[in-house]
Amino acid sequence: MSTPGDPPTPDPLGPTSLAWRYFSDWRGMLIGLWAGSMQNMHPALGAGVEEHSHFFEERWERLLRSLYPIAGVVYDGPDAARTARAVRDYHVGIKGTDRQGRRYHALDPDTFFWAHATFVMVPVLVGQYFGRPLTEEEKERFYAESLQWYRLYGVSDRPAPDNWAGFTAYFERMCADVLEDNRAARAVLDIRRIGRPPQLRWLPEVVWGVIRGPLTRPFVWLTVGMYPPAVRARLGYRWSRRSAVGLWLLGRAVALGWHLVPFERRYHPRARAGWRRARGLAVGPVETPRRNLPPEERRGDGKHYVPDVQSPRSLNPGRRVPPPPPGRPGD
Repeated sequence: MSTPGDPPTPDPLGPTSLAWRYFSDWRGMLIGLWAGSMQNMHPALGAGVEEHSHFFEERWERLLRSLYPIAGVVYDGPDAARTARAVRDYHVGIKGTDRQGRRYHALDPDTFFWAHATFVMVPVLVGQYFGRPLTEEEKERFYAESLQWYRLYGVSDRPAPDNWAGFTAYFERMCADVLEDNRAARAVLDIRRIGRPPQLRWLPEVVWGVIRGPLTRPFVWLTVGMYPPAVRARLGYRWSRRSAVGLWLLGRAVALGWHLVPFERRYHPRARAGWRRARGLAVGPVETPRRNLPPEERRGDGKHYVPDVQSPRSLNPGRRVPPPPPGRPGD
């Protein structure tokens, strides 16, 4: 409940924003390993994951269900503030002392904003590597929108720079001086024995064991290529000119193929629901499927997003969503 001294809740973002256009398109999944490892390299965030999270026991499920409320903070319209407060409150009990005796809390503004900063970078990297790079003007506008959605969480924005130039300097300083090579980040990057995605539970384990390596190794290679040089050096990776050319060719192939994907299929279900509401359709926020929920014994834990999915709401896949806001070809 707000008090008279609280700042007003910002307006939610809408379909004319760059954030709606770029934040939750499926190319962002190519950045998932990058975002997870970059987040966990923050000392406090990595300690919280190591000591409080069951992420490494259910990696796919944790990732796939988290996408729903994270996207909801951008696309839920009038419900976005409520979604943001729920995301914030999942982190209330994540606190302690790390292996070096440093105290941490997930809701410390410096820690919470770093996680947000990695989300800000996802559309920027998608454009840089797999589409059309954002212009400096678009980056400035998108960053301003990111502050608007960040303030919905109700966490202090004290660490947030005022503009894109300040954010770029902040990000570079974090990579050079704050991020660490730690156990939580290395665990994210170690996907050699990752289990089957929930959608592939029908696939025999022996078959998954054969195809897992060829499917997962390229994601580590891709992640290393997108790391800032300071992070790559800290983790001990090398990046050759040959690899750089390979990443460029892959990016051009993805960008060309993206033109063939219908607009309504480019987005995560939570984002698609937002586009449908913008058109005037009565569509509520779409929740994660039951297959992504945590094990029964952990569903009462306040750290977990566990929606009621007894009666999943339809996305009305046969209905068209509105066209995107005007933009340059190649998005």
